[in-house]
Amino acid sequence: MFCHFGINTFCDQEWGEGKDSPERFNPLQLDARQWVRTAKTAGFRYFILTAKHHDGFCLWPTSTTGYSVASSPWRNGNGDVVRECADACREEGIDFGIYLSPWDRHEPCYSDPERYDDFYCRQLEELLTGYGPLIEIWFDGAGSEGREYDWRRIMDLVKQHQPEAMVFNMGAPTIRWVGNEDGLAPYPCWNTATTAKGSMFSEASLQWLPETPAWVPAECDVPIRRDRWFWHPNEEDLLLSLEQLMDIYYRSVGHGATLLLNVSPDNRGLLPEADVKRLLEFGEEIRRRLDDPLAETTGSEHKIELELPVPAMVDHIVLMEDIAYGERVRQYVLEAYTDGAWRKIVDGTAIGHKKIDAVTPVLAEKIRLQITEAAADPMIRKMAIYGAQI
Repeated sequence: MFCHFGINTFCDQEWGEGKDSPERFNPLQLDARQWVRTAKTAGFRYFILTAKHHDGFCLWPTSTTGYSVASSPWRNGNGDVVRECADACREEGIDFGIYLSPWDRHEPCYSDPERYDDFYCRQLEELLTGYGPLIEIWFDGAGSEGREYDWRRIMDLVKQHQPEAMVFNMGAPTIRWVGNEDGLAPYPCWNTATTAKGSMFSEASLQWLPETPAWVPAECDVPIRRDRWFWHPNEEDLLLSLEQLMDIYYRSVGHGATLLLNVSPDNRGLLPEADVKRLLEFGEEIRRRLDDPLAETTGSEHKIELELPVPAMVDHIVLMEDIAYGERVRQYVLEAYTDGAWRKIVDGTAIGHKKIDAVTPVLAEKIRLQITEAAADPMIRKMAIYGAQI
């Protein structure tokens, strides 16, 4: 789960210019445990906070600038949103990550690349060393089109202090941006890549450092309120419907990528009730459809047949390769044995980490996977059949 929160939350804006007074930041009911507990209950595995967005306002009491929570009335200037989120994640048992915008519209030294690299690296080091293990460092390319940061230095800091953290899309990334803010991965969405777009505002490809691995899986970010990353008043009508969220799930997680869904706290410092309700509905619907298989198996053959305990209506099939061996499948067909004969129900060109096929319901006795093209012997970690009856 992504969490955009900051000075913008109190100014009814998406991109501040770095001119809004810290006095405006005062979430009197802030409860990071409510944010994180909601994420965990809905089924999310990790939580990423915007420690600093493009406006430059810092959600921790940094030594680098006065433009932070330390200059706000919240907690009498003694608060630390990053700390409260990190502690909540640790207590709830889910991982914590941070977003630190390279672009800074407030900091005067931004116009001096060398001085700003020093400034940015000090901020990054504070976050890398002060809040325990981090699962992901999220570098946003928006606003930095054409700007070169000292990515070698930045990556050395990450490697020194958080060597296990995923790195998003810039420097020497371990995960890449899918290329849109709709939460949708193309199909096929291979985990190998040599480049990616940097932002919505440029078609130019990023220049990654030479040590970037060939295996750079995609992450799909999308806000739960249409086109709104930060909270705005009276916009509950922009909440995505449950069916829209499920379509996103099928086309992100179901295409082998990771879904990063943004849910934003309001100016109280709480996730809005409507958003919480929709988020929990989403998690429950995923579990209803895909938690309890009718049957499942594994295999390393080009043909895998799975018999159901009794004939049943089938409407989902989940396939997973053991990606320790790479992505080997290049073409497959799924067939159902019904009325005494096999008939094709769906085909595909990739499986990878996970492929979810939601199919027209069919009464089946058996399901057969036939891999008709593969780069090497297929290693199917999981083949599971479901009958959610949606």
